[in-house]
Amino acid sequence: MTSTSQFIDEFLQWLTIEKGRSRATTAAYRRDLEQLRLWMDERALTIRGVTDSLLEQYFDELRHSERAASSVARAVSSARGFLGFLVEERHLESDPSSRLRGGRRGRTLPKPLSENEIVRLLDSVPATSPIDRRDRALLELLYGTGARVSEVVGIGLEDLDFDEELILVTGKGSRQRLVPMGTALRSALTVYLDVGGRRGVPGSVRTSRLFLNARGGVLTRQGVDLIIHRRALIAGIDRSRISAHVFRHSCATHMLAHGADIRVVQELLGHASIATTQIYTAVSVTSLQHEYQNAHPRAHD
Repeated sequence: MTSTSQFIDEFLQWLTIEKGRSRATTAAYRRDLEQLRLWMDERALTIRGVTDSLLEQYFDELRHSERAASSVARAVSSARGFLGFLVEERHLESDPSSRLRGGRRGRTLPKPLSENEIVRLLDSVPATSPIDRRDRALLELLYGTGARVSEVVGIGLEDLDFDEELILVTGKGSRQRLVPMGTALRSALTVYLDVGGRRGVPGSVRTSRLFLNARGGVLTRQGVDLIIHRRALIAGIDRSRISAHVFRHSCATHMLAHGADIRVVQELLGHASIATTQIYTAVSVTSLQHEYQNAHPRAHD
């Protein structure tokens, strides 16, 4: 059975790799969660034995201690994030922190790129050198599938099915899903895998991974970030607004804006809970309101 400490480590790794949280932020989460774990251990509680009433008891004790209100609020936020993650990963059936009092902070809406920005970025990448072809295929895959960066760097040549136009993606907990290979992505991958593309990278025969660095090694998450920032600079897009995760946000938001069913988007992104996908409906509504204010003749007095 997985221990609470192991669950905490998994959550902090997810925060670092998938969410890009800083070392200071993850250290703060660890302090809060380790304190909660110690309180649980004193009562012989496992993570699956924690109820909403027990959590309220724990945080009431914190509120009556000498800890500052802001510190308690952060601890509540840490617990919510941790337990919500365990639900999404299907380690828990329900979230005992959903009714916690205090410390609630509004969930930050994803900030996708506009469709025009995506087109400008993709079209700015030529198809000349092996590196150019790799970068175009990489960006098309990030946007075309909404896959997480950790999933993208793990894709192998054997995971591509050009006949069925599908890609096998291995996500969290080694769960696998098939994602479609759209026309633009198929074209970019074909060019990348053709003569003058991936095979032109030194040492490319040493690994079956799809994306390689310039030396023929496996492309890392950090390498993907560098590629995205370099291509954003060339395309004239603010690099502070863009990351691999922004492509994921953009994919989901644009699909919903064009009428995709939310459960289809959930399946595409590999979300265990549809509640995670629903945040993108809020983004779509916000975009709709913005466009309405700009375009409708009677939106203003």
